[in-house]
Amino acid sequence: MTPAIWSSGLSKPSRGVDVIVGIQWGDEGKGRIVDLYAQDYDVIARFGGGDNAGHSIVVGNTELALRIVPSGALVPHAELFVGSGTVVNPATLVQELDRLADLGVDISRLKVSDRAHVVLERHAVADRAAEEARGAGAIGTTGRGIGPAYVDKVARAGTLMRDYVRHDDPLARRLAGHVVDGVAFIADRIRAGKRILAEGAQGTLLDVGFGTYPYVTSSHTIAGAACIGLGIGPTAIGRVIGVVKAYCTRVGAGPFPTELHDERGERLRRQGDEFGTVTGRPRRCGWFDAVAGAYAADLNGLTEAVVTKLDVLSGFERLSIGTHYAVDGDAAGFGEASDSRLQVRYEEVAGWSEPIDACRRFEELPAAARTYVGRIGDALGVPVALVSVGRERSQLARP
Repeated sequence: MTPAIWSSGLSKPSRGVDVIVGIQWGDEGKGRIVDLYAQDYDVIARFGGGDNAGHSIVVGNTELALRIVPSGALVPHAELFVGSGTVVNPATLVQELDRLADLGVDISRLKVSDRAHVVLERHAVADRAAEEARGAGAIGTTGRGIGPAYVDKVARAGTLMRDYVRHDDPLARRLAGHVVDGVAFIADRIRAGKRILAEGAQGTLLDVGFGTYPYVTSSHTIAGAACIGLGIGPTAIGRVIGVVKAYCTRVGAGPFPTELHDERGERLRRQGDEFGTVTGRPRRCGWFDAVAGAYAADLNGLTEAVVTKLDVLSGFERLSIGTHYAVDGDAAGFGEASDSRLQVRYEEVAGWSEPIDACRRFEELPAAARTYVGRIGDALGVPVALVSVGRERSQLARP
């Protein structure tokens, strides 16, 4: 694999659409990275998922958790757009708009595609009932109705936002002014040369087609989904930025080859505050998985990466990286992640004891931390543009 090189920092946005995706099982910290990059874009567009995916942003003393509104909400100049690939819970969206308005945010900047599907109460009821019926085989759904809403969409039995806002009820009236012709909205801005940042939800390994099926979400989470979820052609896509946590986490059931079941896993959970933004459920924790990372890099066509939560690893004397899979002694790829015979081969590297939350340049990081991030870049085969060393927007180390 070609060794990764360090980029000189944030490069200029494309004239078109750049995409940010998570490359693990979600919870990589995409929200704060979108918030950071959003300052250089004219439009921030959400292209998939629903209110089962929470994105957290911390700016100074303001902490904001968003489930539907794009994570660039606190960047005042940017337009905000929810594409048709997203399923929208009207109650959640109104709650978020109210929260943003209370913070002084101009919520008129938010537009929702007329072709986005609506998550109704019956979807949530069906979701919870189906999960309960699975018993020991439960997938780990949030029970918010996302899956049933996508089922109705494919079955041609769903409700479009353009039809929903014609109803005479409080939520519909509140949202009516935000619904636009989504295809025209994006096309007009591309023609005008606007810089658009497309935001994914959850993570690559939860993709309904390419994740650890059936323990996946109900939508496509990879970069290619931005085309369908926004209504654009592939020629509009420029950069694809992958957000990768310095270790791995997963919520709910499903394969997790590098999961830790000992004190080290508990320590990662405690130091990383690894509890779900939406569900509050404790996340499963484990070492960085280079096999899964390379798989996700290929799926998304990454052009660069951002490494998050490196500060959580401070104080570990030794760290491990899952470098290879094997089944019965034979080399295996990520497609065999659910095989009960799977074994993971690890590379052990030195850790560091120093706190790194005040580092703002790559050179300021301890040598062992620089080496570790370099190994992540090598695994992905792309340059690492930024390293997150804390929760706040400014806590970033740049090459």
